Amino acid sequence: MASDTRHDLPNVVLTTHDNKDVRFYDDLVRGKVVLINFMFTSCKGFCPATIPNMVKVQALLRERVGRDIFFYSITLDPRTDAPAVLERYAKAVGAGPGWTFLTGSEEVIGRLRRRLGVYNRDPAIDADRTQHSGLIVYGNDSLGRWAAISGLNKPESIARAVLRVAGSHVG
Repeated sequence: MASDTRHDLPNVVLTTHDNKDVRFYDDLVRGKVVLINFMFTSCKGFCPATIPNMVKVQALLRERVGRDIFFYSITLDPRTDAPAVLERYAKAVGAGPGWTFLTGSEEVIGRLRRRLGVYNRDPAIDADRTQHSGLIVYGNDSLGRWAAISGLNKPESIARAVLRVAGSHVG
């Protein structure tokens, strides 16, 4: 999923686990190094492995998270995963500062998934959120470097991949 620029990312409105409205591109991605995954709090598939891996990645990247690198987890179940539910979930899984859990309308989340390439071409499979991929999309908006990696990879591999795209952006 390489790209020279991601300025074509949707600038849709999402709501954080702190119940604040944000614009996806302007507020969350523009000029930043980011990790983005799609999840839902009642997931029994990939999420129970991917989220703990991301917690370990956050620990490996230490103080960079929230300063140079930002984590975003977007729910696939916005009807259930209201901001308060996401806030409880973030605390329960051990997500630290610099990691934001987000919700929005199903249409907005669907647009983001398609634009980030995290969807199944078969509409029947894609409509079943339990079939989601467990991918982490990561990138450096300033340098136009983007890729995806399985959330089931070893945390050290995920952290190394993120640092490679971070380039000189990360201090």
